[in-house]
Amino acid sequence: MSSIPTPSTESPAATPEPQAGVPLAAGGIGNVARMTYLALVALAIIAPMIGLYPVFGMKLLCFALFACAFNLLLGFTGLLSFGHAAFFGMSAYVTGWFVKAQGFTPELGLLAGALTGAGLGLIFGGIAIRRQGIYFAMITLALAQMVFFVCLQAPFTGGEDGLQGVPRGKLFGLLPLANDLTMYYLVLFIFVACFLGILRVVTSPFGQVLKMIRENEPRATSLGYDVDKYKLLAFVLSAAISGLAGSLKTLVMGFASLTDVHWSMSGEVILMSLLGGVGTFFGPVLGAGIVIALQNLLADKVGAWVTVIIGVIFVVCVLAFRKGIVGELQAWRDRRKVKGLNG
Repeated sequence: MSSIPTPSTESPAATPEPQAGVPLAAGGIGNVARMTYLALVALAIIAPMIGLYPVFGMKLLCFALFACAFNLLLGFTGLLSFGHAAFFGMSAYVTGWFVKAQGFTPELGLLAGALTGAGLGLIFGGIAIRRQGIYFAMITLALAQMVFFVCLQAPFTGGEDGLQGVPRGKLFGLLPLANDLTMYYLVLFIFVACFLGILRVVTSPFGQVLKMIRENEPRATSLGYDVDKYKLLAFVLSAAISGLAGSLKTLVMGFASLTDVHWSMSGEVILMSLLGGVGTFFGPVLGAGIVIALQNLLADKVGAWVTVIIGVIFVVCVLAFRKGIVGELQAWRDRRKVKGLNG
């Protein structure tokens, strides 16, 4: 297999410009952003001690990781997938089955889930990656629906009843995860590691090429890049992280269900990303936090109307904050900087 070609260093157009609104320092992000992330991590560490329900925190982190994985594909590569529930849900089932029926330890179950997501991503990407726009989105949706019906009929998934009673087990056979606090810190560690990994990918030369493909694919092709190979790598990486998020969710909640692999889950992760800000690092995390918090706070009070309320919030956000909450804040900050320089 031939290696990915790299452009000549003599051409100033070979390296795409960093995304507007995201100042890059030597480490890849600005000092203000770095300090903000550190403060948020510190807050997450002490959150259970100041009243946060650990299971809610773990659920939020799982879906935030899912949204970050989706944002890697849509926000930084420009590919809109309607099939990400397939990676999330199938990996959830695989992890649950391995841990419950085969006696796998949690780390092996999580690895199996991530590999399942990557494998499905390779298949989906190999079929869909040469299509663009609505055709790409519809192919991923059709493939995800095939996975849904497999999960509905396969004996190991439990059908409509789902896969129940998945034990958390002991990490590396030593650390019991039955305690919610222990499990919370494991989920937090995995989320932070994956978030930093995505941050490193996006700010690397590989990530800059992905941004160039998003902005001007013909130009990337003319510079000698194998565009399909880059898009496929981004798709597989996004699918693998989505699978890891689904696997974590199964260990946290103790079950996997058809909801995890239903098309509505794909719509939910799109909503999270758009609400927080597509193409931003922290936007999907904020969007996931808003959606999960609303679902948990309003479900007992308004029942099925929670979906309507979230839909109204989404419409208002799209009309008033076209770039998402974080995206609009970044744009406002950039405008202030420009005014300060001109003033």
